[in-house]
Amino acid sequence: MKHYHIVFTFLSAVLITIAGCRGTRTTNQNEKSSSATQQIAFKRLIDPFPVYEDTGSALTHPFQGGFNTPRPQFVDIDGDGDEDLFVQENTNELIFFRNKSAESGGGLQWKTNRYRDLDIGEWFRFVDLDKDGVMDLLTEQPYSYIRYYHNEGTAQNPKFVLAADSLRDVNGKPIFSDRQNIPNVTEIDCDDKLDLFIGRLDGTITRYESVGRNERGIPQFKLVSKQFEGIEIVKEVGGSLHGANTLTFADIDNDNDQDLFWGDFFEPGLLLIENTGSCGNPVLKGEPEPFPPSNPVKSSGYNAPAFADWGGDGDLDLFIGVLGGAYNANKTLAENFYFYEQGKKGRFRRRSKQFINSIDIGNESKPAVGDLDGDGDNDLLLANKIDPEQGNTSLVYRYEHRSEKEKPSLHMNDTLELPEAYHYAPALGDLNGDGLDDLLLGNWKGRVAYYRNTDNGFEKVSSDYIGLERVSHSVPVLGDLDDDGDLDLIVGESGGGIFYFENKGSSREPNFVRQKGAFPDISVDRRSTPALNDIDGDGDLDLFLGSKSNGMVFFRNTGSIKKPKFTSDALSDSVNAPVLAVPRFGDLDEDGRKELLMGLESGGVLFYSVED
Repeated sequence: MKHYHIVFTFLSAVLITIAGCRGTRTTNQNEKSSSATQQIAFKRLIDPFPVYEDTGSALTHPFQGGFNTPRPQFVDIDGDGDEDLFVQENTNELIFFRNKSAESGGGLQWKTNRYRDLDIGEWFRFVDLDKDGVMDLLTEQPYSYIRYYHNEGTAQNPKFVLAADSLRDVNGKPIFSDRQNIPNVTEIDCDDKLDLFIGRLDGTITRYESVGRNERGIPQFKLVSKQFEGIEIVKEVGGSLHGANTLTFADIDNDNDQDLFWGDFFEPGLLLIENTGSCGNPVLKGEPEPFPPSNPVKSSGYNAPAFADWGGDGDLDLFIGVLGGAYNANKTLAENFYFYEQGKKGRFRRRSKQFINSIDIGNESKPAVGDLDGDGDNDLLLANKIDPEQGNTSLVYRYEHRSEKEKPSLHMNDTLELPEAYHYAPALGDLNGDGLDDLLLGNWKGRVAYYRNTDNGFEKVSSDYIGLERVSHSVPVLGDLDDDGDLDLIVGESGGGIFYFENKGSSREPNFVRQKGAFPDISVDRRSTPALNDIDGDGDLDLFLGSKSNGMVFFRNTGSIKKPKFTSDALSDSVNAPVLAVPRFGDLDEDGRKELLMGLESGGVLFYSVED
């Protein structure tokens, strides 16, 4: 019996379940639609213009949105001979990247965050369950059962139809699969019967084997073993306590049998249990070994492996989604999609920690758009919740806008020099009339600081410029709400409401005075993040509010240019608004129209063009 001892403090299954449920959405999921009242559409774009890292390397998918907990699988879903990529980041969301390597200008192309609008719960696995040559789909049926989608289409044009809310055993009992574990299907003993493997919280593996179909044509399984091959990968403290796990199979040593790979919440690496038997007589009784042997994976733990012949050279390459386990998950908030290429003699070399290369600064990104250097175009600031490397403060990253041959691009430069604080939230606007956008900066304590733009960085004017009592997570935004030629201020906060500060000063010497009782009916569930933009072109500023779990809510200005009145409207239904959405508007692509940028929990930026 295998006892793989790990000596870290046990985290309860409740906390693990919460981590697994991260990112549930409640908003409309359409990537592109239009408002019923104004016929304004938002179109999501992944690479509208080049974006460069501070190293000078171009990002391949700059506005993909980033990842915190990517769960990957490669499968040829369109029958063109190459393997496409599916990634789950959030509950019920399946991100699809089509592989265009056989075409000119090939590579992975983002297609959608909601593949076929399928509900997948907390995990997914493509598998040809009925062996008809096309991939079916298994997903989590909340809570902790196995939903089955039958593919009634073709290899080139799949069509997934819900066939069963849960797979069942031969006795008709639904098969239980802990939602924080990711199961797998393979043919372990070459008997032409698929085997279903389910990792358990106690570190054991349950094996089921297919025994045909029931009267409805649904595959059935019989229980073969509650502890497959005696495997028990546990963390013991006064007993067998455990966490979450992922498992997959691959013939990594080319001996025609399936080896087992295990990622665990309490394991910083990836474990291999080699199959020392044969195709018809599997034997997995050796001790788990770190993988790859010459260059073992080391991350924050809870590693979800996937294999694909990415280079087309006939061997399997390794991909790992780092879900974040017991080893400081903050450190893998930005770099968590590892790619290891297999070379000669089975040696693996890590090529990237961010296989899908996008803007990703960790988590809870908050953008601000403005002219930072006085050159007449819009630059980008992007703040995160916490520095993934040091973990002692929020960081605000600066992206400089450049024009090359009349084509725009963004270049990451550096981070702003700021005092240590968490949940920085930047807003930009020229507060002293010098042509440079100054910085207002909210934080988790509910304060708003003021920094003057000196054209050589930002100089602190006041660290407590705006103070809000008994609130946290202040998020400011500037805009002339009363058409008097100066910038007024709206601040979002943890409770979901907004505070309005009218500028009683001037465009050169602001004096923000809180208007108590203004907009009392404007709120979201929690963590309001405001944005202002004249989206309907009627001359006054409309209000957008991001939130913790309501997505983005739109309030149309039904008042006047001098006296705003905000009324809830359905315009935001045309945007795929994520958890902890932080909307901002600005013209980064130099087309003369403001586009919608959106920060989100996974640390990247979403980009939407506004179309009539």
